[in-house]
Amino acid sequence: MPAPHNSASKGDFAKTVLMPGDPLRLEIAHKLRWREVHMDLIQKLPKVDLHCHLDGSLHMEFLRSVSGLSSEELIDAAQVKNKECNNLSEYLKKFVLPISCLMTADNIREASYMFIKSLVPDNVKYVEVRFSPALLESEELHARDIIECVISGLERGYQDYSIRSNVIICAMRHYPAEKNMRIFKLAKEYLEHGVCAVDLAGNEAKFPMYLFRDLFSFAKCEKIPFTIHAGECGNSENIREAIELGARRIGHGIAMRGDTKLQTLCRDRHIGVEMCPISNFQTTAVKSFDDYPIWEFINNRLQVTINTDNRTVSNTTLWKEFSLLHMHYGLMHDDFVSLTQNAVECSFANDSIKQELIKLCS
Repeated sequence: MPAPHNSASKGDFAKTVLMPGDPLRLEIAHKLRWREVHMDLIQKLPKVDLHCHLDGSLHMEFLRSVSGLSSEELIDAAQVKNKECNNLSEYLKKFVLPISCLMTADNIREASYMFIKSLVPDNVKYVEVRFSPALLESEELHARDIIECVISGLERGYQDYSIRSNVIICAMRHYPAEKNMRIFKLAKEYLEHGVCAVDLAGNEAKFPMYLFRDLFSFAKCEKIPFTIHAGECGNSENIREAIELGARRIGHGIAMRGDTKLQTLCRDRHIGVEMCPISNFQTTAVKSFDDYPIWEFINNRLQVTINTDNRTVSNTTLWKEFSLLHMHYGLMHDDFVSLTQNAVECSFANDSIKQELIKLCS
């Protein structure tokens, strides 16, 4: 039986019995109504997602049609359940099925189109979606074909849903240097024609940043903007070296927590920080809510952005990410407007699209 309010824990409204005339009744009703209004404001807020992996964000309808699995089977195979993972490696096992559904040109085009469709309920106005072409290559399908299929699907999505997008091409830490260089050279060919930047993803601990100096020297020389996954499960030195190599944004950056000097470097160089709260908790990059450095980074005036990482694998949206930050850290509507404006500012979009987004997100 629910406890009377005087013995209920703080905020434990669901278990509280409110007698008629109890002054707490009005207080709780007001708080619940404000929360409902606030969640509605978050839903309606125009949003920008800068860190989103295509293979981790495939529409469930697409996965169902290609795999033939039921909704329940898909959830088991391709979504992380609460406290299911102990580390990033376990989390990445959920990508096996989605990647297997991207092995034909038609599937890649359709997946990219359906990805844009999935952003409509979240009120996303601009997305930078990243993927590794080399991860999907086969004898029948080459990296160039894959890039063109993704761009084609995204363009079709824009025609139907008016959601702007750009592609970030990922190199992989565990791939040979020559393969990564080939992918970066392809990215250069499509720069400003659907591709806006390059990235490096994979196991930070086994493949530290110094191994990729030549790769990013090439990117810098060719004026290809880049973001780098750093400080997600590796140490802060990876973040420092990524910045020194010329990264304009850092993916995750959690290892910067408590490092004032590194945060100052990040702030002074106007480095965007792509935070992905829900996936960081799922991979145990962050162990508890107390450890998540959202306010530390904001208070130190870092250019923080909030992103989804993997919409399907993490079963998330920007609305869910914002709601978590509201519920656990007290961020409010104005904070989310500021974070979205940060995302517009440090996006790799051209000036014309940025001006369009500034009007939408102000």
